[in-house]
Amino acid sequence: MEQARDEARGLTERILQARDAYYGRDAEVVDDATYDGWMHRLEAIERLFPELQGQDSPTLSVGAAQTTQFAPVAHAERMLSLDNVFSLDELREWCVKAQDGAGRAVRWLTELKIDGLAISLRYENGVLASAATRGDGRIGEDITFNAVHVAGIPQRLTGTGHPPLVEVRAEVFIPVRAFTELNALQADMRDRAVEESRARSRVFDEARARVSAERRFPALANPRNAASGGLRQQLDKKEGLEYVAGKARLDSLRLFVHGIGAWEHPPVDSQSEIYGLLSEWGLPTSPYFRTTDSIDGVREFVEYYGAHRHDVEHELDGIVVKVDELALHDELGATSRAPRWAIAYKYPPEQVNTKLLDIVVSVGRTGRATPFAVMAPARVAGSVVRQATLHNQDVVRAKGVLIGDTVVVRKAGDVIPEVLGPVVELRDGTEREFVMPAECPECGWPLAPAKEGDIDLRCPNTRACPAQVRGRVEHIGSRGALDIEALGEVTAAALTQPLNPVVPPLETEAGLFELTLDQLVPIEVVVRDSETGAPRVDEKTGERVLRAPFRRNPTAAEKKQGLTAPQPSAQAITLIDELEKAKTKELWRFLVALNIRHVGPVAARALAQWFGSVEAIRAASREELAAVEGVGDIIAGALIDWFEVDWHREILERWQAAGAQLTATGHA
Repeated sequence: MEQARDEARGLTERILQARDAYYGRDAEVVDDATYDGWMHRLEAIERLFPELQGQDSPTLSVGAAQTTQFAPVAHAERMLSLDNVFSLDELREWCVKAQDGAGRAVRWLTELKIDGLAISLRYENGVLASAATRGDGRIGEDITFNAVHVAGIPQRLTGTGHPPLVEVRAEVFIPVRAFTELNALQADMRDRAVEESRARSRVFDEARARVSAERRFPALANPRNAASGGLRQQLDKKEGLEYVAGKARLDSLRLFVHGIGAWEHPPVDSQSEIYGLLSEWGLPTSPYFRTTDSIDGVREFVEYYGAHRHDVEHELDGIVVKVDELALHDELGATSRAPRWAIAYKYPPEQVNTKLLDIVVSVGRTGRATPFAVMAPARVAGSVVRQATLHNQDVVRAKGVLIGDTVVVRKAGDVIPEVLGPVVELRDGTEREFVMPAECPECGWPLAPAKEGDIDLRCPNTRACPAQVRGRVEHIGSRGALDIEALGEVTAAALTQPLNPVVPPLETEAGLFELTLDQLVPIEVVVRDSETGAPRVDEKTGERVLRAPFRRNPTAAEKKQGLTAPQPSAQAITLIDELEKAKTKELWRFLVALNIRHVGPVAARALAQWFGSVEAIRAASREELAAVEGVGDIIAGALIDWFEVDWHREILERWQAAGAQLTATGHA
């Protein structure tokens, strides 16, 4: 029992961390297969020991919290996720189980699982009332403003017989061909940005201009992320080249509807008939679906598109198998996160060979030291891969890879790059073994496990390690935290790890809301290559290329007025302005911004609503914290531990002294 408890607690921690990264920071830190494996294992433990399923168990929720500045929208009917299977044997077992649950022969509907963004369209008497992301299944983000511009989303349904209320489930995606065109446009925008800089600069530095352009218009990683970003952007706040690029991304979006949510009395009996009705109303349904009366028919559909997955207009995330009869949907029911009448089959990822050039170690905001594979560029599943996480030294050892190897690479879940192992027969004797450093590559402190038995090594210099401070500051600006657009990865690095001044403006995040323009103007950073991360060198002088992101030279008119000193750049002014505005944001956002382990948007909202202030949370006992719905014992323990640290309390004191309002609206 104790062994099961420890394993369940460890799995819960890893899953919550992955969810926090993915939904709070748009960072994919673990591949789909690994994440699904954790979930399946945790579900198995909780089936054997139901008493271990706490309120914070990720098996009880969908997990995608509403995280951005978009207004929250409540779904009339829960918008669930799907459980996954990864082999034909598992798929057959699921079909047999569903058929047994139905108690009679089942007609199946099979369709392609589009690799895009799930949304819900709410129509009232045939008129579009709102469009929302899935969110946590109950509350999503209002994206109506952008959705009305997506091809295939009618503002008024055609035909007749529209119910007073219907929620339509859909997937927004970017076609593969359009994605290629978007990346070509991004490259064009980079060139145009450089030329704009050349035209308005007396002393033009092409290297710096190119770096700035690459930051403004980066290559898009994959169609799914591009679709999500296109639908969730604030286009009305963009101008110039940014507007052109953003508008192009929005215009490239397409969607297929694939089901209904709320609809009290649908006039049809099957999912396939629903598709026909939705099509009559002017909503686009996928042409790639089929119904069959046999499990063998399901298998044939899966095998066919496994061989023809690149023949369709969009990227696939697998195959969805549904029970076609609507009455059986109610009979089979659902868990707290997924229906029992549908399943997703995931195809094995594509694999390619490439050269492992190096293994470097990076330190994240939690202090974990993570080896990364640096590889020769290779195209895998539609995008170019150059790096992949190797997780820890034990994983490197288990994979048996040497620096200089030819390695097999895939995208797990067709998204996350993963090194599978070496092609041993191609070794020529020049390869060398990776040695995990004993000291933090960022601050020099000895690396060590956080607790006995841990595999991961961490830098214990939590307060002052520059990499950890940089990561925490970047997290504060992320959409799931304070949502400060000007405080991204590059700005966080400039504030915490500048070349000049020697003492950075931010030695910890405590000083964030105390920043002034005078502190920003002197900052200089080393310009790095966007692909390799290596410092760029001036070809003429051999010196490193430096950039002053928060400084501009006075104009001729200003010089005539006697203003000869460097002036704050627009970026500096924007950052200070956005920090000032952030001081009055919701309490739950501040709770996420504090970098408390496991406290993501869902738990933060619950805590803010229940306690009303940071001080009340700090004064609560572990039992009181754990009793809050969506919190549980693990998160409660993390909160208690966080408040016990002196420099954590200093963050709160200095933020409040600088004007940050750490009280929920309506609480004294």
